[in-house]
Amino acid sequence: MVNGKGMKTFESFDGLRIAYQEWGEQSSARPPVVLHHGFVANAEANWVAPGVVDALLTAGHAVIAPDARGHGASEAPHDPGRYGEQRMARDLATLLEVIGAPEVDLVGYSMGAIVVLLYASGAVLDGGEAPSARVRRLVVGGVGSGVVECGGVDRRAISNDAIVQALRAQDAGTLADPGAAAFRRLADALGADREALVAQARSIFRGEIPLGRIAAPTLVLAGDSDPLAVRPEVLVQAIPQATLRVLPGDHMQAVADPGFAESIVDFVA
Repeated sequence: MVNGKGMKTFESFDGLRIAYQEWGEQSSARPPVVLHHGFVANAEANWVAPGVVDALLTAGHAVIAPDARGHGASEAPHDPGRYGEQRMARDLATLLEVIGAPEVDLVGYSMGAIVVLLYASGAVLDGGEAPSARVRRLVVGGVGSGVVECGGVDRRAISNDAIVQALRAQDAGTLADPGAAAFRRLADALGADREALVAQARSIFRGEIPLGRIAAPTLVLAGDSDPLAVRPEVLVQAIPQATLRVLPGDHMQAVADPGFAESIVDFVA
């Protein structure tokens, strides 16, 4: 198991306390890799446990990973007005100012993929005029055509209402929707604040992301049986310098496949 420098926090743009972890030492030779996790998860579950952080450290990269608002060790209000991937992208912008890195390699999974796409496209910068020049390489996983066709995470296979019902159910064993039940099982396993997760589920991004403005070379990673990342080639075609790698597994399994970490390491090398 990798050893970091302990949990740190910063105050984001709206006063919320966001937690993050750092591993390795930043240097001028290569930018740090910043990892943004998916819905329900946290940095430990999404990036440490599957070996992504360890693989990056072994390759000589400094790594930084926040816990999104409402997740992990970050502050978790229950007001839906404090959530949404646009706010998380502004948290990310604040974090990059805090760490003071002029350039980063940016990785996001599922919900985190929407966050980093919003940031890299410049959609949440002041005025939204220009894409972020701070992103050297961009990796997004667990998303596909839904980013283009739905705006944000794909809500066609697993509805937000089903996820809310799963999170609020008294008996998780009664849940009929297998996709929503998987998120509930993860929430219970991590001891997550389920009402904070409900607030995020009610506030997810539902708009158009200006993908054509993303200047960074981009890698799209998708599980071959992931219902939330169907037809990832549609997303690849919408981003100017994007390539695709398909891995075995569904939404929960693909991130744990050894090829997932290997692909990120190779792409940011």
